[in-house]
Amino acid sequence: MGENFNLLTSTQEIIKEALQKLGYDNGMYELLKEPLRTVEIRIPVRMDDGKVQVFTGFRAQHNDAVGPNKGGIRLHPNVTIEDVKALSMWMTLKAGVMNLPYGGGKGAIICDPRELSLGELERLSRGYVRALFDLLGPNQDVPAPDIFTNAQMMAWMLDEYNLINRSQQPAFITGKPVALGGSEGRERATASGVTVVVKEAAKKRNLDLQGATVIIQGFGNAGSNLAKFLSDEGAKVIGISDAHGALHDSEGLDIEYLLDRRDSFGTVTTLFDETITSEELLQIPCDILIPASMGEQISYQDAKTLDTKIIVEVANSPLSEEANRLLTEKDVLIIPDVLASSGGLTVSYFEWVQNNSGYYWTDEMVRERMSAKMIEAFENIYTVAESRRIDMRLAAYMVGIQKIAEGSRFRGWA
Repeated sequence: MGENFNLLTSTQEIIKEALQKLGYDNGMYELLKEPLRTVEIRIPVRMDDGKVQVFTGFRAQHNDAVGPNKGGIRLHPNVTIEDVKALSMWMTLKAGVMNLPYGGGKGAIICDPRELSLGELERLSRGYVRALFDLLGPNQDVPAPDIFTNAQMMAWMLDEYNLINRSQQPAFITGKPVALGGSEGRERATASGVTVVVKEAAKKRNLDLQGATVIIQGFGNAGSNLAKFLSDEGAKVIGISDAHGALHDSEGLDIEYLLDRRDSFGTVTTLFDETITSEELLQIPCDILIPASMGEQISYQDAKTLDTKIIVEVANSPLSEEANRLLTEKDVLIIPDVLASSGGLTVSYFEWVQNNSGYYWTDEMVRERMSAKMIEAFENIYTVAESRRIDMRLAAYMVGIQKIAEGSRFRGWA
C-alpha cells in the first residue's frame, strides 16, 4: 500500500484547506477531519484444511449528513485502519464532486486473497457482512468492489445480507452481477468516465483528440479499457506501462493486440523483447499523460522533464505535491483523480437508483447519463477554478467537501 498514516494526514490537510477557502470555521474541520464511525472487526473463517483462521476487517463511515455512506471493500495484506479512514474521506469528496446523495464509506480486510481458495473467499465475504450487519444497508452504508474484490464477492455478500434480513435488498450493495440487479456498464465505468473527461479537457486546450498522442501508465482494468476507448476516439496511444516495464511506438501501439495478450493482473510487457522502463516512458513527449497505476508515480524530478499538455489522474494521487506544483506552473492542465476516476462511483449510484426503483436501464442509457454527469462535474469544477484563479485540484476539493459541509451545517452538527 505505502499509504499508511501519511494518506490520512494529507487528506486532512486537503479538507482543511478546502474548508478554509470556502469560509468555514475550525468547528467544521473538527467534524470532518475523521470519520464519524470507524469499526474494527474480527472474522473467524473455517479454512479448507479444517482449521479456523481469524481475519481483521474494518469499515469507516465518514459522514451521513446528506445520505448513506458509500464505498468499496478492499482485500490487502498491508491495509491499515488509517488507510480506511482516509479512503472513506476521499469517497466523500468524490460523491460531492459528482453531486451524489452520499457520504463516504470504505471497508477492508487484512489478507492476501491470492492465497485463499474460492470457498475461503466466500466464507470470508459472508463473515464480513455478518460482523457488520447492523451498520450496513441500502439507506445506511452501501458497499461495492475495490482492490481484489469483484462482482462474485458482492453476490455472496448480498446473499448473506438477504438471508439475515429475511428479505430481498438488492440496493444493499453495488457492483453486483447483472443477474442479481447489477447495472449494465459497471465494469467499464471508470474508463468510460475518464474518456469523457479527457475529451472535455482536450476541448479546453483546443486539442483535437483525433491523432492526439497518449501515454497510459498502468494496464489494469481501467488503463486497458481506457486505451481501447481512446483509440476508438481516434487518439494515438504511443505508450503503455505495467509493473514490469513499458512499451512505446511513435506510430501508435496495436491496442487490440495488447488486450488479447494481457493477463488478469494487467501484465503484458513481459511478452515482448523490445521494452523500455517506466522512467524512460515518462521522457517521451505526448499530448495527454494518464497515470493509472499506483500513487505518487510522478516525482518532482520526473516533472522537470515531462513534456505534455494535459495530465488526467486515474490512480489515487499519482503526482507528488512538488510535481503537481511545478507542472501547474508550467501550465499543464491537471485533472485530479477525485474527478477523473469518479465514473465507477457514478454508475454505482445508478445501480443503487435502479435497485430502489425496480426499473433497469439499457447500457446506452447508463453511458448517456454517466457522460452527462461527468461533463456537468467537469464544467462546474473548471468554472470554480477559473473564477477563483486556482487550479483544478483545489477547485475539485472545494466542490467535493461543500455538499457534506452544508448538510452538516443545516443539521446543526457544526
